[in-house]
Amino acid sequence: MIAKLTGLLDDTGPDWAVIDVNGVGYLVHCSARTLDHLGIRGDKVVVHTEMQVSETDQRLIGFTSAAERNWFRLLTAVQGVGSKVALAILSVLTTEELQRACAGGDSAMVARANGVGPKLATRIVNELKEKAGGMPVAPGSPGVAASGAASPAGSSSADAVSALQNLGFKPAIASTAVAQAVGELGEDAGLNDLVRVALKKAAG
Repeated sequence: MIAKLTGLLDDTGPDWAVIDVNGVGYLVHCSARTLDHLGIRGDKVVVHTEMQVSETDQRLIGFTSAAERNWFRLLTAVQGVGSKVALAILSVLTTEELQRACAGGDSAMVARANGVGPKLATRIVNELKEKAGGMPVAPGSPGVAASGAASPAGSSSADAVSALQNLGFKPAIASTAVAQAVGELGEDAGLNDLVRVALKKAAG
């Protein structure tokens, strides 16, 4: 599984970029916000990635931060939200704004994204409301330092969810298992302990 690319920005389009890694060009689909952060052709870039495979297609999705990728995984776990809709949401909202919208039940903010109607926006905030508080947001997002949203415990939880997903567990199962592990071990539990206990929960 390709989790991260470090290389040169070779080309960009409306919703994609080509990253040249030692002479190999990777086509990466991105949100408008991610594309803005990548810079100009020839710049050195680091892109966190998520591989999506279906019967008819396989594609790499790129993000400027692991936090943005984790939110993408949460969004696509909601019924009716595919990669295009998730990227549309991440194009108009920062991870901090998305966290605030879900935690506060503000479906109107989520509905600002292309392709997201009121009904789907309501489903998204309802399903992600409880998970929003424990999710880290991208470093440098407005209000992160003041709100303390990017806490070490949140980061460990997010990393543990990511680890379980890399082992093949679905996002919803991974998130639930890690939440149970945090409840058992406490908020300050280390990553290794969280993964170990969450694995037992998910497998059981």
